[in-house]
Amino acid sequence: SDSDSEIIFRECILSGIMSVNGKKVLHMDRNPYYGGESSSITPLEELYKRFGISDSPPESMGRGRDWNVDLIPKFLMANGQLVKMLLYTEVTRYLDFKVVEGSFVYKGGKIYKVPSTETEALASNLMGMFEKRRFRKFLVFVANFDENDPKTFEGVDPKLTTMGDVYKKFDLGQDVVDFTGHALALYRTDDYLEQPCLETINRIKLYSESLARYGKSPYLYPLYGLGELPQGFARLSAIYGGTYMLNKPVDEIVMEGGHVVGVKSEGEVARCKQLICDPSYIPDRVHKVGQVIRVICVLSHPIKNTNDANSCQIIIPQNQVNRKSDIYVCMISYAHNVAAQGKYIAIASTTVETSDPEAEIEPALELLEPIDQKFVAISDMYELTDDGTESQIFASRSYDATTHFETTCNDIKDIYKRMTGSDFDFENMKRKQNDVFGEDEQ
Repeated sequence: SDSDSEIIFRECILSGIMSVNGKKVLHMDRNPYYGGESSSITPLEELYKRFGISDSPPESMGRGRDWNVDLIPKFLMANGQLVKMLLYTEVTRYLDFKVVEGSFVYKGGKIYKVPSTETEALASNLMGMFEKRRFRKFLVFVANFDENDPKTFEGVDPKLTTMGDVYKKFDLGQDVVDFTGHALALYRTDDYLEQPCLETINRIKLYSESLARYGKSPYLYPLYGLGELPQGFARLSAIYGGTYMLNKPVDEIVMEGGHVVGVKSEGEVARCKQLICDPSYIPDRVHKVGQVIRVICVLSHPIKNTNDANSCQIIIPQNQVNRKSDIYVCMISYAHNVAAQGKYIAIASTTVETSDPEAEIEPALELLEPIDQKFVAISDMYELTDDGTESQIFASRSYDATTHFETTCNDIKDIYKRMTGSDFDFENMKRKQNDVFGEDEQ
């Protein structure tokens, strides 16, 4: 099901990483295609079918095969963990990325560009003049902050001072706090205000460092869509001797003495010591914790007030629309070879909070009008009741509504640690790569 698409994505990455680490990997998929394709749909006719729309796409949509629609609206942070994983495992040799043209934030019914340079920040209508000075002081503090050097703390204790107190220290107003927490640190709720500030400071640093790499925004997106990523990891797994079996239904997970010993498929058992799977295979080890709504919208125009960007992100902080969780919009277009010429795909998503999810996402859809066609998906989110220590079954968390891959990577590192007992080490991955490919050729 499409709600599994992000999980399958993680599993492809994990099978690649485990193969590089010398584990013997068998990757079984009940679908007839690599995990990647379950997260991108082509041609357009297939998307209509998948969402139960009986009409075929109108002529105005162009050629069906020019479309490659992602079901997961996510970008990569230029300096983030997924890009590092891609670089270290050299999956990037198979991929082409484009920088996303801008990040926008919603305030009082309008959208504003998240400033990406000091000049932009000074000219921005997001804040008044005095607020800008204080905000600039705060950014300088964050940039200089080094958790190993108390001289940079300015009286802040990274492990004790809450982020709310740090904002107070710099006398930042509510709008600036909303914008910093949700558009820079990329939190979905305001729970972080009560937490120690170190994590938030590091998130803002990641944003700034990612931004510094390319200038327009901190986000990247692959040409031809996200489906290219799992396929890259699948190739990687194969180089290291991993085996892929497609069209393999899983009949049962075979247990002995409380831990997994194999997987039964079509009468045969593939024996194993550890198993990674998505929650739908182990309904008795997960519980539902909520839902996410995603609306895929096809447009014939760029989004208003984005300076005609051919790709962008819009964050609607929860405070602005009286909610607990943010609403996100991710927009890409024909410029990324995922839509017909002159067409744009915008995906709005949020965590469901009421019994009328479509009304909840309305503020985002209003920014996208007129919409040629929309496809609505509501998916369940699951959490594990079993950490795998005993059973040696490791499932990844369900999809979340963020628009970038940092949470996905944390999940991958978490499973890696539970499986191997050690932290995921980028440098070690790099060394293993050099053994196989020789020194960096780039």
